[in-house]
Amino acid sequence: MFGFGILTGLTFLPLVGAAFLLTQKGEDEATLRNIRWATLLTTLVTFALSLYVWACFDTSSAAFQFVEERNWFGSGLTYKLGVDGISMPLVLLTTFIMPFSILASFDSVTKRVREYMIAFLVLETLMVGVFCALDLVLFYLFFEGGLIPMFLIIGIWGGKRRVYASFKFFLYTLAGSLLMLIAILAMYNHAHTTDITVLLKTDFPKEMQTWLWLAFFASFAVKMPMWPVHTWLPDAHVEAPTAGSVILASILLKMGGYGFIRFSLPMFSDASVYFAPLIYAMSVIAIVYTSLVALVQEDIKKLIAYSSVAHMGYVTMGLFTMNPQGVQGAMFQMISHGFVAGALFLCVGVIYDRMHTREIAAYGGLVNRMPVYAFVFMLFTMANVGLPGTTGFIGEFLTLTGAFKANSWVALFATSGVIFSAAYALYLYRRVIFGALEKASLRDIVDLTPREMLIFAPLVALTIYYGVLPGQILTSTQVSVDHLIQSHTALLDAVKLAAAAH
Repeated sequence: MFGFGILTGLTFLPLVGAAFLLTQKGEDEATLRNIRWATLLTTLVTFALSLYVWACFDTSSAAFQFVEERNWFGSGLTYKLGVDGISMPLVLLTTFIMPFSILASFDSVTKRVREYMIAFLVLETLMVGVFCALDLVLFYLFFEGGLIPMFLIIGIWGGKRRVYASFKFFLYTLAGSLLMLIAILAMYNHAHTTDITVLLKTDFPKEMQTWLWLAFFASFAVKMPMWPVHTWLPDAHVEAPTAGSVILASILLKMGGYGFIRFSLPMFSDASVYFAPLIYAMSVIAIVYTSLVALVQEDIKKLIAYSSVAHMGYVTMGLFTMNPQGVQGAMFQMISHGFVAGALFLCVGVIYDRMHTREIAAYGGLVNRMPVYAFVFMLFTMANVGLPGTTGFIGEFLTLTGAFKANSWVALFATSGVIFSAAYALYLYRRVIFGALEKASLRDIVDLTPREMLIFAPLVALTIYYGVLPGQILTSTQVSVDHLIQSHTALLDAVKLAAAAH
C-alpha cells in the first residue's frame, strides 16, 4: 500500500473513511444515512483486513511479525510497526468491537452525526496504532492521541455533566502520561534509540529501572484504571454516549494492561519484582473495594463501571504473578472483558434509548415485556460474574491460579471478589428484569429490534464459544507469554549472579 506494509493499511484505513465523511455536507436524512453506512462499512472493511492479518499470523513464533520500518523525517526516530502474540488479539478485539459501536449509534445519535462518526474513526486508527507501534515515540503519540477524540465524544455527545466528566478524564490520563514522556526521554538518553525491539534487550541500571517503572506505572495505572486513581472512570462512563462507553470499557482500558506487559515487565524486570507486592495490594483493594461500592449504586452505568475496575484488578494481579497461568489469565481476561463489558453497556443503551433514564429504580419486571432482552442481559451478567461456560470464568480462574502460585494470601482475598461480583450483578438483574411490571411508563416498552439482535448475536456466540473452547485465544498468546516469562527470569538470574560476584 503506497510502499507501506499491511499494518499501515490496517492502522490508517479508518482515516480514509473519515476523509470521505468530510466530503459529506448537509443535514438531510439521505446524507445522514450515507454517513452512517459509510462509517459502518469502513469499520467492517478494517475488521476484514485484521482477519486477513490474523490468518497470515504465525502463532508458533514469539517474534514480531509484519514489521515495517522507515526513517521519520530524518530525525533519528523511526516509524516502526509490528505485532506479536500479545498485541495481535488486542488489534482483533479493537476492530471487532468498532462496528457494533457504530451500529448502536444509528438511531441514538441525531445531532452532528458526521463529526461523531469522524471522531470514532480517528479513535480507531489511534487505538490500533497503540497495539501495533514498535517505536516508543510513535506509541506515545498514538497513546496520547486517543484522548482527543474520546474527550470530544464525551464532551459533545454525553449527558448532563459531560463537560465535567470529559475534563476529568482528560486531565487524569494526561497527568499520568506526562511522567511516561519524561521516562521515554531518559530511556532514549541511555540507549540512544526509541526502538522497542532494541529496548527490550537493553539492560537498564537497577536505580534507573525503579524510576522508569514508576513513571510508566503512573500512566498505565490511570489508564486501566487501578485503585485509587480510578475515580474518573465512573463519571466518564455515566456521561458518555453508549458507543463511547463500549469503546472505553472494551478497548481503552486494555491499553494500561498492554503497557504493563509490553514495557514494565520485560524492560524493568528488577523493578517489577520489587513493586509486585504493591501491585498485589492495589489489585486486591480494587477487587474488594470497588465491588462493595458497586453494591450501593443507583445508576446502572456506574455499577458496571465499578465492576470494570474490579475486573481490571484481576488483570494487574495476574500480570505481576509472572507465571504462565497468571499472565495468560490476564491476557484472556482482557479479551473477555472486552466482549462482556462492551455488551453490558450496549444492554444499558437499549433500555436508555427507550426510557431515557439509567436509574435502577425506574425499572422492574422487564422480562414481561422484553423476554429476549432479559435472556441477553442474563447471559452477560453471568459472564461478568464468572459463570463456568462463559469467557468470564476462564480469565478469573487462570489469574487466581497464578496468584495462588505466587502468593496464597493474595489469591484468598482476590477470590472474595467473585462472591461480591455475584452479589451486585444479581442484585442489579433482579431489580431491573424481575418482579411485577408496576410502572405505567414500562407497559409500552418493546423488545429488541432486529438491528439490536444483530449487534448482540456475535457477542453472545463468542462469549459462550470461547468460554467452552478457550484454546484458540490461549494458543495465540502462549508462545509470546512464555518468551516474556523466560526473558524476565533470565534477566533476574543475571542480576543475582552479578550481585553474588560482587
